[in-house]
Amino acid sequence: MPPSRRTSHPALTGLLLALVVLGTGIGSPPVAGQTPPPAALEDPLFHTFSIAAVDFETGESGVAVTTRVACVGNAVPWVRAGVGAVATQAWTRMAYGPELLDLLEEGISAEEALRMRIEADEDRERRQVGVIGVDGSTAQFTGEGTTAWAGHRAGEDFVAQGNLLVGHEVVDEVARVFEASRGSGRHLADRLVEALESGQAAGGDARAGRLQSAALLVADPREGGALRDDGISTNLNVCEHPTPVAELRRQYDAVSGTLGFRELQLPEGNDVIQLRILLHALGHYRADEPELPPVAELRRYDAALVEAVDGFREAQGLSTPRMGTPPGWVDREMVDLLWTHVERAGLTREVRERIRNLTAIRR
Repeated sequence: MPPSRRTSHPALTGLLLALVVLGTGIGSPPVAGQTPPPAALEDPLFHTFSIAAVDFETGESGVAVTTRVACVGNAVPWVRAGVGAVATQAWTRMAYGPELLDLLEEGISAEEALRMRIEADEDRERRQVGVIGVDGSTAQFTGEGTTAWAGHRAGEDFVAQGNLLVGHEVVDEVARVFEASRGSGRHLADRLVEALESGQAAGGDARAGRLQSAALLVADPREGGALRDDGISTNLNVCEHPTPVAELRRQYDAVSGTLGFRELQLPEGNDVIQLRILLHALGHYRADEPELPPVAELRRYDAALVEAVDGFREAQGLSTPRMGTPPGWVDREMVDLLWTHVERAGLTREVRERIRNLTAIRR
């Protein structure tokens, strides 16, 4: 433009500059009490393997995933009750999760939904995505820019995918084990963890010396299937652990109360006898009997002793089964309190004499 046409009125120039500054926020201080947002980050990188699946009998959808990067559960797995599941990884575009689920919810097939999103993505060759709808429609994409070994497998009710793995055997095992559990009557979450375990046992992520994580996310559309309004029934996120898949299994078994997650036994031993002696001395166990039976009859922790323990705890203002504490709970706090009351009652020496033989070491 010629110099003669670049001139402008000073007042107009100032007004335009002010409008630009106000419109962009440049030069404007943050509102009091607010912290400026962080700078935009690149898509996170999750070299990983995962499985997204549905259960046709229950309508559940879920994803299980693990990697040698921290907090994989915050980016890769996406589920929506009654809709389906998505795993978005490699150069992870997290927006794929809600976008693909939105399209599935609109009635678009998984294949068409993924095609639409991939075609619009300039960085698609660095992506890896697996998607499955509750209707069984599936789609997967592994870009040519992902790190070998990279690839995917699919079945009628799952999609399994991985990149930067030791080899194809990882996703092969994930697929094989998940298919083998079909029709077993087990929860989808349980089957997903088992499939993840099999992939890890086959070698998993090819890297060593990195932080590791794993996650399990399941949605259940059935009434009463989840506490949350969005239907998310299971959300386990092992953000960092030396053996995250094993920890995921431990957490799943513990939270679900699966038989075998803890050892079960009826306690017996000299400590049980000591507990009876202390409670008896304080009038909380067999208070109407001046003497206890022979010690051989006192070794097992039975219902009568549980009742005495709960009574003592309630009398002392400790938590009880009415508050959710396990019946017969004896911890260090209670033991210390027992001895405090024995001392106040002037019975310490007498009780010590009675338990002296029980606590002697002869080994």
